[in-house]
Amino acid sequence: MKKLYLSSADRKIGGICGGLGEYFDKDSTLFRVLFILVTVLSFGAGIIAYLAMWIVIPRKPK
Repeated sequence: MKKLYLSSADRKIGGICGGLGEYFDKDSTLFRVLFILVTVLSFGAGIIAYLAMWIVIPRKPK
């Protein structure tokens, strides 16, 4: 079963976009662009979503 984890290898800030990229088998740049678009178009809601995901999504076990 696939699980969503924060990425430790592909991270810029928290590893969320890298983790989403690994989970969905897509490029993490796509998720970074989507977060930027959501943040700009929703007057900052993307930042709140990013922070919430950073708190909720666990780190990958070693």
